[in-house]
Amino acid sequence: MKPPTYNNEDNQQISQEQGERNVANAVCVQLAGRAIIRVVSRCEEAQDNCNLDLSDCQLMQVPDAVYHLMRHTDLNSCDLSNNVITKIPPKLAIKFSTITELNLSHNRLSKLPEELVELQDLERLDISHNSFIVLPSVTCQIPQLRRLYANDNSIIEIDVEQIKCSPALEFIDLRGNTIPPRTHALLLEDCGKTKIELTPRHVEDWEDLNV
Repeated sequence: MKPPTYNNEDNQQISQEQGERNVANAVCVQLAGRAIIRVVSRCEEAQDNCNLDLSDCQLMQVPDAVYHLMRHTDLNSCDLSNNVITKIPPKLAIKFSTITELNLSHNRLSKLPEELVELQDLERLDISHNSFIVLPSVTCQIPQLRRLYANDNSIIEIDVEQIKCSPALEFIDLRGNTIPPRTHALLLEDCGKTKIELTPRHVEDWEDLNV
């Protein structure tokens, strides 16, 4: 079978397409290189101030190299906001066990690992602007967690009893979620010591919250 033949016009088009691909690949490599440099630089800063800020780093996950670079640092806080992270690994709770603040907002998370309960000193957790449908049960089990920001997700399922039994929760922001009427009413009625921030809802005439 003979190889296909191309005229000069075809060759020019192929050459142009290859050139465009090469430029695109070079740009991707350059952007990836900048992202890596940014992450390493942020880790070096955290080694001095104990606050790890990896926000806006184009991360799809927490690189293993981060845990290695921070292995001798007792962190106070960790900011992973404004990335495209879809999953938090269980080992984060082990490697960053001393943090008091964790910001996971503006990512693509829908679940949290149960191992976060091991964050014995965590007081503030931000999971707002993600893809949660269910309020993660682990958020009501973290021993010292006082403030939880879960606003602007797609949460429709909440265990109110878990909130009432949480060891330390003082405040939960649930605004901007599609919480069902009955659950909305229960959250307003009695959540013990926990203050709940909710988006006000208009009760339609046909609704009967007692059903």
